[in-house]
Amino acid sequence: MRTKRLLAMVVALLLMGSAACTGGDGGSEDGRITLRFQSLAWQEESVDVNKELVKEWNAIHPDVKVEYVQGSWDSVHDQLLTSFEGGEAPDIIHDASDDLADFAYGGYLADLRELLPERLKSDIPQRSWETVTFGDGIYGVPFLQEPRVLIANAKWLRESGVRIPTPERPWSWDEFRSITDELGDGDGKYGVAWPLKEPVSATLNLSLSTGGQLFHRGSDGKVRIRFGAGDEVVPRTIHDQVNTDGSASSSTLGSGGSDTLPGFFGGKYAMVPLGFSYRQQIVQQAPKGFEWQVLPAPAGADGLTQGVSPQTLSVAEDSPHKEEAAAFIDFLLQPRNMVRLALGDWMLPTGTAALRDPALRVEEDGWAVGAGLARYLRSAPAQSVRGYPEWKDKVATPAFQEYYSGAIGLGELRERLVGDGNLVLARYQR
Repeated sequence: MRTKRLLAMVVALLLMGSAACTGGDGGSEDGRITLRFQSLAWQEESVDVNKELVKEWNAIHPDVKVEYVQGSWDSVHDQLLTSFEGGEAPDIIHDASDDLADFAYGGYLADLRELLPERLKSDIPQRSWETVTFGDGIYGVPFLQEPRVLIANAKWLRESGVRIPTPERPWSWDEFRSITDELGDGDGKYGVAWPLKEPVSATLNLSLSTGGQLFHRGSDGKVRIRFGAGDEVVPRTIHDQVNTDGSASSSTLGSGGSDTLPGFFGGKYAMVPLGFSYRQQIVQQAPKGFEWQVLPAPAGADGLTQGVSPQTLSVAEDSPHKEEAAAFIDFLLQPRNMVRLALGDWMLPTGTAALRDPALRVEEDGWAVGAGLARYLRSAPAQSVRGYPEWKDKVATPAFQEYYSGAIGLGELRERLVGDGNLVLARYQR
């Protein structure tokens, strides 16, 4: 019994000491506040910029210290869910807008409407705020975005004599299909390589250009799937390039973007549709003398419009220091700092002031083409749809993969996306 009492006293003293050191709420004995900022930056340039900005904040805010915590895109959703449920969530959370819906509706994220300064609210366009709006609240600040572009072999295109598209005069989807057919030789060289290991977001986001919506919210507030004429154009183009024209390689359909680069550098593909940030890998890995250029994705009935899921910064609802966390986000996203973050991640800032910076409008490495696409970027179609992750993983991904490979036709694709898909969504909207 004496041993048990002594053990209990030791545990109690340890707990008291821990509470004294932390203040129990991110504070300390001397009144200093400590905020934990979980960043998902992974490229060396991006990590360095984030750590530099944290250091700069700490130098001028001695009473509010920010602690940098390294997270990972590969596991962020499950890791955050565990930390939310365990009461251990970081104060400031780096994520992507298409991952926020369940956290926002679940009450894990703070509504930022009354926490953010007017400067930041007005600097970011409403179309970007829509990506982080769930119900009546705003649950993140969108700060970096990435259009999907065509990375092209410049020498190949120049020698072919095809018209080079620009944001002012892009290719149509029909023209794109015709040109890829012209560029391929039917003997191991292809006009395009589609890396579609993750086919759903690429298809849905590009389909906004053709008027595709897929998800439709009714007057009762419930979302239902309809696969109309506008939704068919992009998947049909990809399917026909692979299975009818032979202008797209079937071997890359299950590949990630990086997997296609060796073949691209080796002269096997004239073009590869990739996210804008892949330019960094190309700069680092391209053979000496390899000529490449950035082209806008094809345009449809709605022009160059495409969906994006910006990177975001949120505040945990359980954070005892929400105002200080929001102040750090405001500091991080000052125009000059947003430019630094964009350059570090090779992406585009959402802020209009940052986007005007000359460093983001140079011709080199396709920055100017990307900046020209910024005004066409919209919220990804499934941004606020409850049940989207399950629909994507269990219904849409296998259906699109089978359609693109030629295993099923357009009718079967429609039936599975709509029929099976609405059954999934219905469970989340009872």
